[in-house]
Amino acid sequence: MANGKWTKKDLLSRPVKHVDITSFDARPVIDSYRNMAFSSRTLAQAADIYSMMLKDTGCGVIVTLAGSLVSAGLKKALITMVECNMIDAIVSTGANIVDQDFFEGLGFKHYIAPGSPEAPPVDDMTLRNMMIDRIYDTYINEDDLRACDHATYEIFNAFAPGAYSSREFIEAMGAYLANNAKFAKNESLVKTCYQKRVPIFVPAFSDCSAGFGIVLQQTEAIEEGRGQVAIDSGKDFRELTDIKLACKDTGLLMMGGGVPKNFAQDIVVAAELLNERKGGKARGDIGMHKYAVQITVADSRDGALSGSTLREACSWGKVDVVHEQMVFGEISSLLPILASDAYHRGAWRKRKGFKFADLFEKGEGMPTFSGGKKRAGAR
Repeated sequence: MANGKWTKKDLLSRPVKHVDITSFDARPVIDSYRNMAFSSRTLAQAADIYSMMLKDTGCGVIVTLAGSLVSAGLKKALITMVECNMIDAIVSTGANIVDQDFFEGLGFKHYIAPGSPEAPPVDDMTLRNMMIDRIYDTYINEDDLRACDHATYEIFNAFAPGAYSSREFIEAMGAYLANNAKFAKNESLVKTCYQKRVPIFVPAFSDCSAGFGIVLQQTEAIEEGRGQVAIDSGKDFRELTDIKLACKDTGLLMMGGGVPKNFAQDIVVAAELLNERKGGKARGDIGMHKYAVQITVADSRDGALSGSTLREACSWGKVDVVHEQMVFGEISSLLPILASDAYHRGAWRKRKGFKFADLFEKGEGMPTFSGGKKRAGAR
């Protein structure tokens, strides 16, 4: 602090550190929780179901992410889960994938805010004037976010004009990080999923830095009289449904609710409709999600999807009720325990990654990034 006043450098001096689920063994905690009550017991039951998913080697595991999870310090945990074949596909909000993970893949950081959110040493208008953004008790340098916005613009501008799924854009973002020496050593979920062939879907893709990149690309293209790129949300839904059609048994591990939760659940119904179109049954031939776990702080009493129970989802034909568990609690404190338990129990060691990203042919208009350069002939 200079002259009793906080500077931007002071406020952005303590980077968030990501939890390492391999560095501690949560099995004794889960074993103890199994004989307790309330959220401790439901977390233990959820951990047991997740281990069942991993032991069931024919079951594809779909993880959904909602809320500010990467900025909270969960990036390394998620990367470990992908590296160990504990995740086969991801459905997420754009913030986790673009504004937080891709952002850190570019070398930027999230920072621990001093004081408490209830009594912060610096008010939000002052933060605004300093170009510092706040996520509860976490700070982000807005200048760095602008650089992230521009990086997404560069990636989208390297595509041939046309409409693409969010998966295609995110795969290009992974290639951008993996094939550029400047970023290749940075830890990134987007990069790891690209390398492990784990597809990432962001149904509301414009609701993040990617949206700013699309706006910049489209506006510039209109001004210059050339083709634009666009997001095809229908293609997103169809591609994720293709995963359900390709994999009879599926399990859901859902962090938070919102669009990712509904999107991942709805693929059962979409698969049924496609099956009926071919002469099959509307219900019965396509299995509901065989396993399902959700961690959320949302309440079920307002009728919103985020807090709706998994048993309710059964009435829609989306989730089976044999192996399902709701856990009402905060994700950053509970996911590390659940994931560490699963990691140390080791069921993942007998699993092979499904590589669901290989189900989809590489589009002709997608760029191939090598050494940070765009494909030949791209703008």
